[in-house]
Amino acid sequence: MSADITASIDTLKISKQDDTAFIGHPKGLGYIIFAEAWERFSFYGMQALLVLYLSSYLLQPGAIEQVIGFSGFRAALESVFGNLSTQALATQFVGLYIGFVYFMPVFGGLIGDRYLGRTRAVIIGAVLMAIGHFLMAVEAAFLFAILFLILGSGFLKGNLAAQVGGLYKKDDTRIDAGYSLYTIAIIVGAFAAPLVCGTLGEFYGWHYGFGAAGIGMIIGMIIYLSGRQHLPIDKPTTKQKDKTKLSKSDVNLVLSIILLLAITALYWTAQSQVWNAYPLWVQARVDRVIFDMTIPVTWFQSMDTFAVLLFAPVVLWLWKRQAARKTEPSDLNKIAIGCAIFAGACLWLGSSEINSNAAPINLLYPVVFHLICSIGFLYASPTTLALVSRAAPASVNAALVGCYYLAIFFGGIFSGWLGRYAEILSPANFWFMHGAIVATGTVLIILLKGSLLKVLIR
Repeated sequence: MSADITASIDTLKISKQDDTAFIGHPKGLGYIIFAEAWERFSFYGMQALLVLYLSSYLLQPGAIEQVIGFSGFRAALESVFGNLSTQALATQFVGLYIGFVYFMPVFGGLIGDRYLGRTRAVIIGAVLMAIGHFLMAVEAAFLFAILFLILGSGFLKGNLAAQVGGLYKKDDTRIDAGYSLYTIAIIVGAFAAPLVCGTLGEFYGWHYGFGAAGIGMIIGMIIYLSGRQHLPIDKPTTKQKDKTKLSKSDVNLVLSIILLLAITALYWTAQSQVWNAYPLWVQARVDRVIFDMTIPVTWFQSMDTFAVLLFAPVVLWLWKRQAARKTEPSDLNKIAIGCAIFAGACLWLGSSEINSNAAPINLLYPVVFHLICSIGFLYASPTTLALVSRAAPASVNAALVGCYYLAIFFGGIFSGWLGRYAEILSPANFWFMHGAIVATGTVLIILLKGSLLKVLIR
């Protein structure tokens, strides 16, 4: 749930009254964070339902034939990834969606910065996403809906986050708190979405869930538009190419960062599976009945978000205490620890299958899984982003931060490809395999931090 903030500070024309109108922050912040909460509600609501919708309904005979262009799309996928069963096709599709939806903001941010302006880019993104959400109700237009959602997310995600920084002057100490409020808005939206959209989609009909996500996007867009006069003034300009040459040490630093990001793609492979094959496993194997109530599969996505919110202050407190004692791990060690913890979470899922003896899995296992993997996320993901932003040479900083999202892109696609093995391997071995993949990241960092990654040690 972390997001990179590398955009430059915009020129502001804000009145003194507006400057502290929202709980001590610029008034525009209130509009941005409420718009973002609703945008994330729509995004995570749709994402929580996607793999279940595909595998249970849309890719089944009688429905798949109605989707315009899907036969050609499937043929193209199978020419690259081989023959795909219904479930393998669903996980591969979701893997591609995850990859592109996190990669496109790299281009959307550049277009917003250089040509359209951030406000216009956000509005275009919101409109595209709203269209995409409502097209999800039209089965024949499914591929067009996904395309609109990916393009819309590309325009909206990076530009909206960058506008938070544009609300403050360069030396304003409130900016960190502003971004903290923005992050809380993301978490609130991500937590609520599976509870609302997921419940509607699973219990009342898929289109009700997608419709709720679309309504959330419309609400977010209305909030954003109503506060336009309080947002940063941006003037898109085409930037001159930075002709600063990289020194030999800079080149070594860049290569080390790229190597680290390639390693973190292993982490993102396992993390992406939480949004992909994992819901199908929960649906098929977990005993979700409590007091005669069946817990929706999508609620586990909310549990994932809640666990991050629960442990974030604990992890930050621990690091602060370790720093005071001069025992805080280096950034590389934090990332290695995060990969190891996430590997442990995958091993925990595998052990649940062994202990169950083919009986339904006790609900405690996925609950503990989310608690463990959230700690791994907090160690690995934000730390990687902060390290890249801090260490990258100024002339290629933005490009290397963009490469961070490339790691998610490749991890998402690889997770989709691995999804086919849920039908080939036993469930235990499927999760053990993912544990081994992400544990490889820990081993590689440990082996290379004294050589190829040494320049990244702070």
